[in-house]
Amino acid sequence: MTSKIGMTSKIGMKSNKSMTPKAHGLATITVVYLLWALVPVAIAVLFSFNAGRSRSVWQGFSLRWYTWDPNGSILNDPSLRNALLHTILLALIATAITVPLGVCLALALDRWRGRIPTGANFAVLLSFVIPEIALAIGLLFLITMLTTPFGLGTTAQIVGLVTFQLSYPVVIVRARLLTIGSQYEEAARDLGASALGAVKRVLLPMLSPAILVSAILVFADVLDNFVIVRYLSADMSTETTSMRIYSTARAAPTPALNALATLILVASLGAVIIGWLIYRRLGKNDGEDVSFGSFTGNV
Repeated sequence: MTSKIGMTSKIGMKSNKSMTPKAHGLATITVVYLLWALVPVAIAVLFSFNAGRSRSVWQGFSLRWYTWDPNGSILNDPSLRNALLHTILLALIATAITVPLGVCLALALDRWRGRIPTGANFAVLLSFVIPEIALAIGLLFLITMLTTPFGLGTTAQIVGLVTFQLSYPVVIVRARLLTIGSQYEEAARDLGASALGAVKRVLLPMLSPAILVSAILVFADVLDNFVIVRYLSADMSTETTSMRIYSTARAAPTPALNALATLILVASLGAVIIGWLIYRRLGKNDGEDVSFGSFTGNV
């Protein structure tokens, strides 16, 4: 018996030793990937605080391109300031419309059976593989060549973004519904709750993590959207940060573009942090794991 235990321990030690090179290899690949992805972003953020006009030669630390430059800073340049505000406005409105619509559509597709919901489900999944530029061109033709209650501009951009982003909450919420099952809702109905009351009091609280993740993904994706907002824009007043960076980068760009991109990055990170704080509070109430690792795993 002792010899068998010794042999088992030796085999375990050998297997651990054989796994070590693979683990080191995976760790190396992970580190290289993170450096490749994050170092350029860090450099772009760093040069947004450059005191000079160069985007490649460091000339000292300054908040010039954020605040006090009389012509080129985000605070004093109307085109940069309007692009930033319009981008955040589109992200907030698109998220506020897309997530509730996606939750309702997910509930409907989960409970409705027949050819119509099957076709709707196929259309939702198809939106993942349709090129974004194809959808943008189709919406552009629809708005400009057919009679619609609105034209190109903010409303058209919101409609296009909601159309493109709707599949995210639908798929995420439906996946959550599959893990929940129908027993909780049936138990609520047996205890006297109405169909709407069971959804409101039982189902929606259990869907809250999926709804939260959907809102974060939609908000962050709208912030850096370029194709749809560009095709459906009307004039300078509907220009977003991605459009502004694209158009100005071909001329004589200054670190103000880096500052503009940095603010969008901060907005995205802020949405993730706020989402984590809400997730942690919800998890504490339900007695679940509220670590940041579990949150990022769900995202």
